[in-house]
Amino acid sequence: MLFAAFSALRAGFPQATAADLSWVLNAYTVVYAAMLIPSGGLADRHGRKKVFLVGVMLFIASSVACGLAVSVEWLVAARALQAMGAALLTPASLSLVLAAFPTHKRAVAVSLWSAVGGLAAAVGPSLGAFVVASIGWQWAFYLNVPLGLFAIWRGAILLREAKQSTTERPLDLVGMIFLIIGIGALALSIVQAESPDWSRYELLWIASLGIAGIVGFVVWARIAAAPLVDLGLFRNATYSYVNLATLSFGIAFSIMFFTFFFYMKSIWHYSLPLAGLAITPGPLMVTPVAALSGRLASRHGHRPLLVVGCLVYAASGLWFLLVPGTEPAYLTQWLPGALLSGMGVGMVLPSLSGAAVSHLPKDQYAVGSAINQAIRQIGSVMGVALTVLLLGSVDLQRTDFNAVYWCHILLALITAVLCLPVNTLPKVIVKGP
Repeated sequence: MLFAAFSALRAGFPQATAADLSWVLNAYTVVYAAMLIPSGGLADRHGRKKVFLVGVMLFIASSVACGLAVSVEWLVAARALQAMGAALLTPASLSLVLAAFPTHKRAVAVSLWSAVGGLAAAVGPSLGAFVVASIGWQWAFYLNVPLGLFAIWRGAILLREAKQSTTERPLDLVGMIFLIIGIGALALSIVQAESPDWSRYELLWIASLGIAGIVGFVVWARIAAAPLVDLGLFRNATYSYVNLATLSFGIAFSIMFFTFFFYMKSIWHYSLPLAGLAITPGPLMVTPVAALSGRLASRHGHRPLLVVGCLVYAASGLWFLLVPGTEPAYLTQWLPGALLSGMGVGMVLPSLSGAAVSHLPKDQYAVGSAINQAIRQIGSVMGVALTVLLLGSVDLQRTDFNAVYWCHILLALITAVLCLPVNTLPKVIVKGP
């Protein structure tokens, strides 16, 4: 919804630049990525239902704080709190789903879990654009309140508590700080690359700080007694390749989704509600494709879906590069590309989530999936930063989008190559319809 609300936020905070407002998106994503991993461990140790419900409560409270924001700084701080709530509920929710199904049905279950997210992504742009245009950007946050209260009510009644680990594991604050500094500094150096307020020398130092933060994070993970990320998980070649592919595809997905709004608003001059509605068919395509992909993955493994899905996604980027012009022609110039992108995402994202945990021990589901989701969010930060860098200008031309579409295509192809070594054939092959 905030992709749709971005232009309204710029109008609501006219003193802020596009780079400043990008932190409304990126502060959430950076904190979310850093918190996902310890949250997976908390869910395994203290109970997945309990952590899920606490996460939803925090998400609701911080959403209200976001809606009440009177400054960009307030909004960014509230978004960081919102990210903590989201980080608590996400790995716990996937773990609850995984624990509820036998091994041979988990690929289908994860795909349906991802399909629900695809449905939300389909509803978000159109609903968000309509709400923001009608009653203000604040309601992009206030809408979370009734949804969250419903989740607490039904979750408290229906969810079954589950714990997988009885070993106390301290929270790795040092690792979290390294990760937040590393990703945050790299994102800052990208979004401010063209800003007159920052010299090249300053940006180089910020980028160097980001790289040092990432290196420090890896070194600390090797020597700490209880690191944020257990690097031993990456000894599994499939897990390593899947997470590299998740990073690459996370960048590509974020670039694509954010760019759609820029194009509709700046080139075709659609109103915000119309732009949100125009973007809906692509994400809506994710839901049925993800559900079908889960059934295919349970029979043939995730690799074929990942490779084919990435090629379909690259084809959608090529379509947007070559076909849409400056005059609106939605049915013939935009809709085919949007449907292709939705098909690609529906094949790739659920398969990445499923492949990441396919060979992990049961007691590492939450942590393993949390690391995978965190890496995807890091990719999202980089995607938003690149999009703001390339399209942050107020006066955009059609040719300004070419570089973005080339990034879309190349990242999709890189993801396909990274998925080639992935071996996730299921141990139990399910036959039948």
